[in-house]
Amino acid sequence: MSYEILRFLHVIGATVLLGTGAGIAFFMVVSIRSREPALIAHVASIVVLADTVFTATAAVLQPVTGLALAHHVGWPVLSGWVLASLCLYVLVGALWLPVVAIQIRMRNLARAARDAGQPLPDAFDRLYRIWLACGFPAFAAVLAIVWLMLTKPAF
Repeated sequence: MSYEILRFLHVIGATVLLGTGAGIAFFMVVSIRSREPALIAHVASIVVLADTVFTATAAVLQPVTGLALAHHVGWPVLSGWVLASLCLYVLVGALWLPVVAIQIRMRNLARAARDAGQPLPDAFDRLYRIWLACGFPAFAAVLAIVWLMLTKPAF
């Protein structure tokens, strides 16, 4: 595969990860602020689907295209900015996997509250705090990876 195609696929993957992450976070936060279980259940269902279709696909393809690019150009994978990017990518994955499980649990709690005509339970708010605590550093790490890809600093 040519360098241009690999680079294009890699940039599209980064864009999907960054854009989907920002969109998911925005829609979840806005729906949760409403405190309306029906709205939250609906939005969380879409978020779980988007994470499955877009984020998971890009997350799998991103290291494949990145490693292929590094090999094609001759960048050492285990040093410098490439290694820093890989380490941050592992961190993002370690934070993202619990977030997916939390989103599913939050969706289920919102559905149960909606179906029972009850407010959201305290467990929902605890999960939301954990979701935020994982989401902010994961998103910051994705931004740092994009910065590393663009600037390719020597260190």
